[in-house]
Amino acid sequence: MDLYGWMQIAVYFLVVVVLTKPLGTYLYRVFEDKKRPLPGIFGRPERFIYRICGIDETREHTAAAYMVSLLSFSMFCVLITYCVQRLQHLFPFNPQGLGPIAPDLAFNTAVSFTTNTNWQAYGGETTMTYLTQMAALTWQNFVSAASGIAVALALSRGLVRSSVSGAKDTIGNFWVDLTRSVIYVLLPLSLIGSLVFVSQGVIQNLSAYKEITTLEGVKQTIAMGPVASQEVIKELGTNGGGFFNANSAHPFENPTPFTNFLQMLLIFTIPAALTYTYGKMAKDQKEGWVIFAAMAVLFLSGAMVACWAESHPNPALAGLPLDHIAGNMEGKEVRFGTVGSALFATITTAASCGAVNAMHDSFTPLGGLVPLTNIMLGEVVFGGVGAGLYGMLVFVIIAVFIAGLMVGRTPEYLGKKIEAREIKYSMIYALIFPFLILTFAAWSAVMPYGLSSLGNHGPHGLTELLYAFSSGAGNNGSAFAGINANTPWLNITMGIVMFAGRFFMIIPVLAIAGSMAAKKAIPPGPGTFPTNGILFAILLVGVVIIVGALTFFPTLTLGPIVEHFIGQAGGQF
Repeated sequence: MDLYGWMQIAVYFLVVVVLTKPLGTYLYRVFEDKKRPLPGIFGRPERFIYRICGIDETREHTAAAYMVSLLSFSMFCVLITYCVQRLQHLFPFNPQGLGPIAPDLAFNTAVSFTTNTNWQAYGGETTMTYLTQMAALTWQNFVSAASGIAVALALSRGLVRSSVSGAKDTIGNFWVDLTRSVIYVLLPLSLIGSLVFVSQGVIQNLSAYKEITTLEGVKQTIAMGPVASQEVIKELGTNGGGFFNANSAHPFENPTPFTNFLQMLLIFTIPAALTYTYGKMAKDQKEGWVIFAAMAVLFLSGAMVACWAESHPNPALAGLPLDHIAGNMEGKEVRFGTVGSALFATITTAASCGAVNAMHDSFTPLGGLVPLTNIMLGEVVFGGVGAGLYGMLVFVIIAVFIAGLMVGRTPEYLGKKIEAREIKYSMIYALIFPFLILTFAAWSAVMPYGLSSLGNHGPHGLTELLYAFSSGAGNNGSAFAGINANTPWLNITMGIVMFAGRFFMIIPVLAIAGSMAAKKAIPPGPGTFPTNGILFAILLVGVVIIVGALTFFPTLTLGPIVEHFIGQAGGQF
């Protein structure tokens, strides 16, 4: 790591901090203020959607009604996306003449994009038509991100609203939150971002693929397509699904260091801003900054370790007569270098985005440990759009409960008592994640149909399996790149894991929201543990690490950690 590398991390994080307040304020105005921004531009399409869909924007949902609306909408999205893939050969905008998608792959992809995972067991430019990319996948990039924002808002309302006599224990209207997320936030930012990407060389067309002859006389096919419009929402909505198989390592998706920086910035923009929005909803901005600080500590720690590790040569190649001054450049683009690649990997896994500009399979053992650990922490290091905030708020409840036990008083948060019901829901949330990862990874590790997909064996092969199911359960979508994902076993099991990792964790979150919304807030007493200071931020980081990372520590020691020591000893991986 040289001075340039440290400056790149510092400048990136500084820009994120600067954008957090203004965007967080804008989000608060969109969802909680009666005077929403730019009503003349956004208000008309919003009202039009309510009218044609029969939505009463003044009617709020209970937690149960909110959950039913979310789940029914998501099931509809899975069905539509599946059908479009199966029938894509019958639709226009298919200059490549691509055929229908196999049932198991279509199921996997439909669940993947609906759950905001965007795990891709296919090569985009050789599998999906332009219409499928635009009408099915890009559409899901918008609504799946909007659904995550909606759940975060619902939980926030449940925590900050104070129930009084005669008040309703409602947490908002799912359809209103979904619509406003798309119209006021995701669409306008995507439009601006798409134009910026096009100006930098990201392609945007409906042309047929180009056949060219290289200087060596070899014929090559150059893929075309509507890339810029998908690229911006892929990052802004923390989706991660690339138009091309190489994702953000492809020069048509990510041509320059500036677009690389902009993509990283888009990934963190909304998750970071939502912490400020939450502070305004709680009427105590320190509450939001505490959550931001906890996320920041976890992110910066991982970024520094990953960048430091990748700035050193891979232990497997250290003994070879090579120039290692650039660090571990295996699997990385020269235009980004080791820091630009390692920082991107840390950001995309911290935010459950899944976009990649380098192959994580080629990282050093410690460098690859960071993105894997980021996912295993539970999608809370800023996390996905909405998912990061509601995931961290669950950890806040657990931390408050632990603090209450320490001081010998009933746990309280924002004046509301945390009781057995909320802790049970929180632990269900915390246990579903490791159950999905460890169960399916262990199953795959002992069956020939699971092992057949691995590109490596030994500790590195175990890491590939762990990463795949962690990515699915954490709705991240990135892959270690050494595993053949397009097999019936992985298509089906990953579909199950992605679905459960999204909705089986949202259900207890909304249950917490409903339970807390029905409670009255009471003034803090002398035994109340303050949750808006540095001490609580430290406690929150500790809880995330203990509940998240240490749950997986035994498996990590058998994967990347033992691989690191084998490499240090000069052994083969």
